[in-house]
Amino acid sequence: MSLSIQPRRTFLKAAGICLALPALESLKAVSAAPKNQPSVPKRMVCVGNEFGMYSDSFFPKEYGADYEFTKLLKPLEAHRKDMTVLSHLDHGQKGGHFAVHTFLTGVKSVEARNMPDGGISLDQRAAEHVGSKTRFPSLTIGSEDGLHGGCQMSWTRTGTRVPPVAGPRQLFHQLFTDNDAQAKKIAKDRIQLQGSILDGVLGDAKSLKLRLNKTDGTKLEEYFSSVRDVEVKLELDSKWQKVPKPKTDLKEPVNQGLSRDLPLIYDLIALALQTDSTRVATLEVGGSFAARDIGINKGYHGLSHHGKVKASIDLLVQIELYQVQQFARFIDKLKSIREPESNGCLLDNTMALMGSGMGNANSHTNNNLPLVLAGGGFKHGEHKQFPKESNRRLPLCNLFVSMLQQFGVETGSFSTSTGTLTGLEMA
Repeated sequence: MSLSIQPRRTFLKAAGICLALPALESLKAVSAAPKNQPSVPKRMVCVGNEFGMYSDSFFPKEYGADYEFTKLLKPLEAHRKDMTVLSHLDHGQKGGHFAVHTFLTGVKSVEARNMPDGGISLDQRAAEHVGSKTRFPSLTIGSEDGLHGGCQMSWTRTGTRVPPVAGPRQLFHQLFTDNDAQAKKIAKDRIQLQGSILDGVLGDAKSLKLRLNKTDGTKLEEYFSSVRDVEVKLELDSKWQKVPKPKTDLKEPVNQGLSRDLPLIYDLIALALQTDSTRVATLEVGGSFAARDIGINKGYHGLSHHGKVKASIDLLVQIELYQVQQFARFIDKLKSIREPESNGCLLDNTMALMGSGMGNANSHTNNNLPLVLAGGGFKHGEHKQFPKESNRRLPLCNLFVSMLQQFGVETGSFSTSTGTLTGLEMA
């Protein structure tokens, strides 16, 4: 039996999945926000790299408000009052490169099935909250090249890796290029066909469920969850096909490689936030980062395994310094964009997290992750130290709970969290 869109949405709700995509009310008008929502939306940007930061050049020796900026943090010095450096937070993971992808999830993808919310990443949890309010619930930017098969920062509840937008040219087209009439018709036909297929598949699957044992029933529920992901995407695609994309004076860029493209990618993310095309974005700097494009004739990955050789460390720090410089430039950009509704700037309402799932690439450890949080309405200005002792360590996911709450998500937990992050307060 074919299901209409309304019963299908009722089914989704009955299945116990909490999606911030109201079935019909939020689809009536693109620009209409719920009355109890603030006029200025919250945003979240998470930036990670695959190989961490050289800790001796990253972490300040002093704690509190009077810390001295290290070589790697020096580009951010102008933003002292708008950022917080965090020490001794991690996920308690081991595995070196094979645990880097836990940066925004807290758990390895192979272990995520046992978690209450699966292996969903911080950005995708925030994207669920945004739902259909923006054209793109989230943007994932990175590369499909790299040490372990490309960008692996963003994950859905079903443990599916969110594939990245591969460069500024593709990102520009997604944000600002409208399809012509023929392309829109093809897209509409595709959406209708896929919707019809889902209707039939769901009907057959629900009938089948009555004949399955417990183990197979669990497998079928995982299948249902995957179908729900597709349903949400189809509904979003259908809705936003009718809405023109924002205009920009920026010319269509040409991809030059991740290292050269970083400044432009950051500019496009800022534009995406400013035009409310999205409120959530991630950017991963991975193995595709070509150090030669910034004047270093040795490979990024090889230098991360420096063997404590000073010449290699110096080159590695140059690569990392360039990345921090581009993040600092991004913070500059967010501060330069005024938001009259809040009597402030875009950074005031944007949480910008820079870090990594790798603590020390040379020794393949994933503890004491390098972390900087800027903007977003928190009280900043300090280097915060958290307990070093394993029996007193606070999970990094506590920070994620605080960020989600600041984003507007009503939750007291995320992944391996034990609560919110002690000492991180709202402004």
